Amino acid sequence: MAQTTTLLEIAETDLLGERKAKRLQRRRRRSQGERKGIVARTVIAVVVCIVMIFPLYWMCVVAFTPRGEVFQPGLHLWPSTLTLENFDKIFSRFNVFDWFGNSVVIGAFVTVLTVIVNLLAGYAFARLKFRGRNAIFLLTLATMMIPLQAIMVAQFKLVSAMGIYGTYWGVILPTASAAFGIFLARQFFIGIPDEIIEAARIDGAGQLRIFLQVVLPLCKPLIAVLTLLTLMGTWNDFAWPLIALKDNSLFTLPIGLLYLKNQTSPDYNSIMALALLSVLPMVILFLAFQRYFVQGFARSGIK
Repeated sequence: MAQTTTLLEIAETDLLGERKAKRLQRRRRRSQGERKGIVARTVIAVVVCIVMIFPLYWMCVVAFTPRGEVFQPGLHLWPSTLTLENFDKIFSRFNVFDWFGNSVVIGAFVTVLTVIVNLLAGYAFARLKFRGRNAIFLLTLATMMIPLQAIMVAQFKLVSAMGIYGTYWGVILPTASAAFGIFLARQFFIGIPDEIIEAARIDGAGQLRIFLQVVLPLCKPLIAVLTLLTLMGTWNDFAWPLIALKDNSLFTLPIGLLYLKNQTSPDYNSIMALALLSVLPMVILFLAFQRYFVQGFARSGIK
């Protein structure tokens, strides 16, 4: 009996040892698979980053390259000599400072007005109950399917009738709202817990006070997203400012790029220099507020 018990114990020990060995092998295989997956994702991310960053890098190279080297045979990934003559040329011959200032003024006013309208409209659609709310919201979303070219004539007639054609307000007012921004704000406000608003309402706060003192402090990620999207769209807008502005001193940077292209021979170095000045502020702004940008999309439920 003692020998039989000992043999059983040995067999059980061997069986447990085999199970432990199999578990260790599975863990090793799993860890190896995870490592391979991490390496593969890292390689893919690096390749995608290089593909996305290369146009911006090439823009910088051409902007700081002396004129004429661009057309030399071969691929030159770095200029032979760094020069600022392309920037000196555009600043001395064109109203670049005026174009930059116009873009800043128009972008700031459009962004502030659009963010205010989107926040108020989104809160109304999410938290207020009124007749026809869903129908009005669907009608607002339907405007996203209408291309800008289809309403340009109506907008131009409206701006001319208001007497603001050829001014800043002719560009600002028609674009001071965005259906996508209203949708984004509504989705964000729906995600705010009802208990917070109900507690404020029990304390005697009205709708305006609830919005300003309770809801608005929670909307920093949403405001960052709306600000970045609106400012980037306005900063890069070309079609409507080209129609609504007629004075050279009121041109924005995208129109200035076209004006520079038409006024000179194919001087790609100067064009890239102005394009770099146009792109750089948006890149810096996005890098500075990307954390809030990602949080705003995550909390609004949009993927």
